[in-house]
Order: sequence, then structure tokens, then C-alpha cells
Amino acid sequence: MKRIALLGATGSIGRQALEIIGAHSGLELCAAASGSQPIDGLAPLTQAGGDLTELLERAQPDLVLNAVVGFAGLPATLWALERGVDLALANKESLVAAGELALAAQRRGGGRLIPVDSEHSGAFQCLEGRSVDQVHSLVLTASGGPFRGRSRDELEDVTPAAALAHPTWNMGPKITVDSATLANKGLELIEAHFLFGLPYEQIDVVVHPTSVVHALVRFRDGATLAHLGYPDMRVPISYALTYPERSATSILPLDVAGGMTLEFEPPDLTTFPLLAHARKAGERGGTYPCVFNAANEVAVAAFLEGRLPFLDIADVVEDALAEADGSAARDLEELFAADKAARRHVEDALKVA
Repeated sequence: MKRIALLGATGSIGRQALEIIGAHSGLELCAAASGSQPIDGLAPLTQAGGDLTELLERAQPDLVLNAVVGFAGLPATLWALERGVDLALANKESLVAAGELALAAQRRGGGRLIPVDSEHSGAFQCLEGRSVDQVHSLVLTASGGPFRGRSRDELEDVTPAAALAHPTWNMGPKITVDSATLANKGLELIEAHFLFGLPYEQIDVVVHPTSVVHALVRFRDGATLAHLGYPDMRVPISYALTYPERSATSILPLDVAGGMTLEFEPPDLTTFPLLAHARKAGERGGTYPCVFNAANEVAVAAFLEGRLPFLDIADVVEDALAEADGSAARDLEELFAADKAARRHVEDALKVA
């Protein structure tokens, strides 16, 4: 029996994870946490808000599924990696902000880090058992979000409701807005760099509207392996929770004989510059990825609250990156300081505006 601690139990990933755990006789929910909603009775140990690491200390799980949204998931990520507890990671922001610290913690702890994002899960499966020196490049796919094909002029008066109408995925509000701006793909680009040990010049992003192909790995011999499947997060969640097995799910296999067209196109970096900002932040290293993430979190929240226009999200993030010194964080305290400074800078800028 594998004992699971589920962090972010009331979010989109958390709800689907509960479905997977409930249907699998070899999985047991030993602990669950939410941001604020009461979840009494969901698991032997539950918590709403508070310090997630205290819950994990009490639960002592075999695997942590970290589905917390944003930088707040970082302490739980480091807790699992330091202790060699297997980590199913849906909280990409913690690895983006603290990639070097997280990898160092994993080396000390020795546990497995299994990505839950559909793109990284697909890449993980294509790469499994192969050394990175065999890889020519990794390709992450982006749906393009609800505004694919629109110009900047057409996005001047975008409302939060329009940004939350994703064409292929059912996700929480923050990640859905990130998909609309392509910031999500920028975060995934940085995460892939740390997950797979590939330099940024070997990681490409393409727009693939139907979200059937989740990732492609091009190898040095000219071969390309792709991970395909219907856009349903229960597949990568199940894979991460039951790894190294591949347990059955209720998701139908891909109907390739029913007629299918796979279209790909380059991302529009003029209309959606956050992807380029993320790549630059990743290439510069240090705490620039942390600043990118922090500024984006504050800007997205302001957009959802009606305090910031959609197109200004990218401008706010770019300004925060320009103001940051980007010095590498030697420990968690310095990383928290960089995160706090970026958030304060954005909030101050929003007050002036």
C-alpha cells in the first residue's frame, strides 16, 4: 500500500487525484491539505492553511503529490526532496523559483521526482532510461490558450472571464490565465531545464491547438519520440501516483483511426512576450526565474481582481526583471527575500498606476 499526502486537495489536480486514489486499491490517502477550504474527514490527517511541512511530518507519507498553486508550494517540495520521499510535482513554480536548491536537496535525499504536468510527464516517459547526451532537443507543446491567433490590438479589453475560457484543458484560474499569456509555457520551459538537465537552447516550444501531443523528444540519430493522448490530467496524475507501474484508468486510448490532424506552429512572441521573458530569465539564472514567477503571480492576481489590464501582465513582469539584481540564492532565506522583493516591487508599481 502506497501512502499518499495530497497537497492542494480542493484544486483541479487535487480533485482528479482523489478520483485516481479512490479507484486504486494500492493507494491510500494518509493526509490532505487545502489552502483554506475545510476538508475534515477527507483523510486521517487534514489541514486547511498553515504550514504544510508540519502536516507532512505527522503523516510520514510514501509519496507527496504537491498540487499547491504558486510559490507557496516550495517548502513542501523541499521537505520531500530532502527526506528522500517520492515527490509527484504539479507545483511547477517551486522548481522554477528554487531549481538549484531543489536539485541539491534531491541529491542529498535520493528520492524520485516525478513530474505531473502533462508536458513534463510526456517528456519524462519519452526520456526514461535514456541519457541526456543522446538528446538533440526537447519540444514542449502549448495549446495557445483562448487567444491564439489574436493580435495585441484585439486583446486590449480582454476580461478575466474571457481569459479563463480555455479551449482544451480544465484548470484553476491562475494556471488558465498563465496559459492565455503563455507564461505557463515559460514556467514549464524553466522547469524542464531543471527536470531533465537540458540547456535552454535544447528546449523548444511549439503551439499545438488540440493538445493531443504533449511533448516530443528529438534524438541525435534523427529519431523523434512523442507522447500522445487526450487532454485529460488524470493520465499524468495516475502515472505519477503509481510509478513505476502504469495502472489502468477510465480514460479511453487515442482513436487514431477515427481521423486526426496534428497541427503545429511557432508561438507568437510579439503578442505573448512572457514566454520570451521566461526564457531570458532562465538563461540569466540566479534568482531571475524566482523574480519572473513572483512578479507573474502578483500580476495575474491583479488582473483577475480587475486592477490590471491583460496586456500589462507582461509589462509588469518585464519591469520587475529589469529592476532585480538576480543574484543567486545561497539558501532558502535568500530565495524568500528575492521573492518578497519582487512582489513588493510589483505591488508598489500597481499602486502608482
